[in-house]
Amino acid sequence: MGLDTLITNLRAAPAFAHKADIQPVMAGLAGLDSGHLPLGDDAAALSDGDGFLLMAMEGFVNEFVAAEPFFAGYCGVMVNVGDIAAMGGRPLAVTDALWSRGDHQGGEILAGLREAAGKYGVPLVGGHSNGHCDRPQLSVAILGRARALLTSFDARPGDTLLVACDLRGGFRPVGDNWDASSDAPGARLRGDLEILPGLAEDRLCRAGKDISMAGPVGTALMLLEASGVGAVLDLDALPRPTGVPLERWLRTFPSYGFVLSVAPGHVAAVRRRFQARDLAVAEVGRVTAGGTLELTLDGQRRPFWDHRATPYLGRARRDPEPSRHQGGHHA
Repeated sequence: MGLDTLITNLRAAPAFAHKADIQPVMAGLAGLDSGHLPLGDDAAALSDGDGFLLMAMEGFVNEFVAAEPFFAGYCGVMVNVGDIAAMGGRPLAVTDALWSRGDHQGGEILAGLREAAGKYGVPLVGGHSNGHCDRPQLSVAILGRARALLTSFDARPGDTLLVACDLRGGFRPVGDNWDASSDAPGARLRGDLEILPGLAEDRLCRAGKDISMAGPVGTALMLLEASGVGAVLDLDALPRPTGVPLERWLRTFPSYGFVLSVAPGHVAAVRRRFQARDLAVAEVGRVTAGGTLELTLDGQRRPFWDHRATPYLGRARRDPEPSRHQGGHHA
């Protein structure tokens, strides 16, 4: 498949296109006090003494919850701990809001929540339930804490873009969900997530974002828009499981995946931390001035999106501070 066709298909993919639903919400909440950071990062950050409290929430598509109730519950924890890690934090507790058609369906979702809470070592401390709904629905909220933050707002021209993923596992029966978590030991999962707060605290990474349903390209675009920069991203360099077509991988949600913006002098150290835990990590591009994300594949190079001309999420950008230019992140 040529690059032009790939770009057309990726822009039309529901998981990528549906991120545009966030735009009117961002506009409707503009001007509100959102804590230490503007709205729109993986988690909200509230200053708390020598660190930050982190708050995030995930809601799940009804059809997914109905088709895979156990895994939907599992994802309620898994996705949230990824968001906390992407901010440089560690999880403290989760709560859930659960609707179902009776106890059996709700029980499957709860079983998934309990399984993941145990593996990731995060307490499930309460929530809301309704067993008399016409369909299963699920949302899960998380509280975490960071000593130092990673954000989506601090990528700089000249940075190297890294993508780190866990390529172990396989696709779930439904959708484009890569499951590298549910059969993995909890100690490994917790250790893999611990890399991210370590990068923040050691000032090795400028900016980062958890790879969402928008895939690595959509996630990179969200990071770039928040930071007010562009990039050139090499699709040939993306870590990808053997035998998985590139087009499918670009619309896949991985259990563990991050896009990172790293100053060139720290790239080798960051790579070593992921490689030491048998995680795939690769240099996939560089951050540029401007607002255009360009993609390359098989020697071709094409513009994918100019977020200054056509906002993707329409996120508020934060003005850089001198300390972040010097130190690579803020704390």
